[in-house]
Amino acid sequence: MKIKHLIITILLLSIGGLIVFRITKNSTEDNKGKDKGDKKDPIAVNGMVLIGQTFNNNLSLSGSIDANEQVEIRSEVSGIVEKINFQEGSNVFKGQVLFKINDIELRAQLAQAKTKESLAFENERRAKLLLKKEAISQEEYDITSADFRSAKAQTQLISAQIGKTSVKAPFYGKIGLRNISPGTYVTPTVLIANLVNVSKLKITFSIPEKYASQIKENAILHFTVTNSTEVFSAKVYAIESGIDINTRTLQVRALADNSSGKLLPGTFANIDLPLDVIKDAIVVPSQVIVPIQKGKKVYITNNGKAKEVKVETANRTDASILILKGLKIGDTLITSGVMSLKDDAPIKVTVKK
Repeated sequence: MKIKHLIITILLLSIGGLIVFRITKNSTEDNKGKDKGDKKDPIAVNGMVLIGQTFNNNLSLSGSIDANEQVEIRSEVSGIVEKINFQEGSNVFKGQVLFKINDIELRAQLAQAKTKESLAFENERRAKLLLKKEAISQEEYDITSADFRSAKAQTQLISAQIGKTSVKAPFYGKIGLRNISPGTYVTPTVLIANLVNVSKLKITFSIPEKYASQIKENAILHFTVTNSTEVFSAKVYAIESGIDINTRTLQVRALADNSSGKLLPGTFANIDLPLDVIKDAIVVPSQVIVPIQKGKKVYITNNGKAKEVKVETANRTDASILILKGLKIGDTLITSGVMSLKDDAPIKVTVKK
């Protein structure tokens, strides 16, 4: 019986050992399979080593183009237009008579005023002689003298009104469409035509206040206009004295030559304004920037893994953007697949120059 029990015990131990061995082996194989399945292949990406470069810090702005000088031609006196001396759309010179208002009545008033002035002058002359002889009082002479000065002033006033009947161009420029004809009765409220000087044009624009200290008078800027690829230049000649508290911008004005006549007042200008030149600047392709809730980020390589780096950017061009903070020269920047990357993701980088 003892032998039988011994044999049964040995068999049970063998079976148990076999079961334990099988369980242990299966567990080991499962763990190996799991480890193998969890291990991810590195993501193939492109990269570039950051180097310092010279960056022209320019601002892209919009502005308006206005005539250097512009005025509405009106008459200062009322009357009938006797003659028009300009053609619509033509150039006129400073001092050129544009039109003439009939002044017959004013000239008659002037003749009458001159007669009164002559009489008052003679009375004043006689009164002065009588005063020297003490034949009249000082008060009587003062009254006579005042009458003469009043008559003289009336003559000057009518002469000035006659002068205003000839309306002259205040500056050289191009006159627009006229709104009157010979024989029209005009008043100071009637618009005759517009006169503009387009040989030079004003470019008016505004820059953000953070760049206010970088804009200087005599700075040269370049601009384009709609439906033209030609690049024009202008020189800054005036800067507003303070920041606009509503828009937090500074208004600037530049002057452009328009002797060719290619530019028209009233159009918009796309301005490229140079601020300064930055040496050893870090400039990256625009597509590597990933917008996030509180700013922007890029990815660089770190021991075979992607590393997320928050950056602060400044001006940008069509293809690149200036980095102010976050990156340094020598970093390897990931330039492809950035939208699908995660921090610490394994990567295989191909560096391109």
